Amino acid sequence: MKPYLTYIRAIVIAILAVLIVRTLFVTSCFIPSSGMENTLYRGEGVLVGKWSYGWRVPLQSVFGYHRLLPDDVRQGEIVLFNNPMPADTSISVDCRELYISRCIGTPGDTLMLNSELIAEGTDVFSPDTKALYSYPAESEEVMDCVLSSLGITENQLAGYTPEGNYIRSFSYYEHYLVTQRMDGRFSLTPLYPENSCKAYPFVVPKKGVPVSIYPWNAALIVNMIAFHEKKNAYIKGDTVFVEGKPRKEYTFSQNYYWMASNDPVNINDSRLFGFVPETHVIGKALRIWYPSRKGRFMKKIQ
Repeated sequence: MKPYLTYIRAIVIAILAVLIVRTLFVTSCFIPSSGMENTLYRGEGVLVGKWSYGWRVPLQSVFGYHRLLPDDVRQGEIVLFNNPMPADTSISVDCRELYISRCIGTPGDTLMLNSELIAEGTDVFSPDTKALYSYPAESEEVMDCVLSSLGITENQLAGYTPEGNYIRSFSYYEHYLVTQRMDGRFSLTPLYPENSCKAYPFVVPKKGVPVSIYPWNAALIVNMIAFHEKKNAYIKGDTVFVEGKPRKEYTFSQNYYWMASNDPVNINDSRLFGFVPETHVIGKALRIWYPSRKGRFMKKIQ
């Protein structure tokens, strides 16, 4: 065989090998913004495992959505996914731009969020933000029992008010759980009410499990039904209609996830585009192959 043919064959084999690996096993993306700092920095190249959650069959516009050996996205993992709400909805899911964020809500979880979702220009809201609350000192024994029953074991007293009331710090979700469990026996009073933000429970949709519709989640639910479930859904008055019928709950056909940036100021995450359907999930971010600074080459992403 002539030498140049040997070189050509080697090049073709190398190209085919790269294409097979990228198609079946690992893909790569670059971090476009500062939203995931200090975990991932702008400009870094990241390796993503396509089998992390099962291999998603390409060409969804032709073959539909299929995933071989599917597995669940776990809370806290950094995930690569396609844009759930592109400007051009005619583009096939697997051809849309890529986003990378941390999963903080898995199917069936309850998140405490504000009701202003999927709207540009809304105030920044972090569901994990903690606030200080006071309650009567004589209710401390009841509080200890409530916290113990909920498994909130690391919530220590933060101080005392001049009136002698006790002070503790709760996240929005912890406040919701504690309030429900106390059932009106005593109230938690915000220490700084001017800084408090009204939060509501949002259930992350799980395939086959009905999600109740309330005034605070109606707009988000309708958007998801219309955009991802591909059904005619709208709000008329205070009622949600799906395919012309009033609904107080809806059962979704697939699992969804809530994705969040590390940077609470960067709202290019689920606060902007809502829950991410499993059809849009590509894989888990594994390692940094193109670092932005010294000592980060092939660092494991956590």
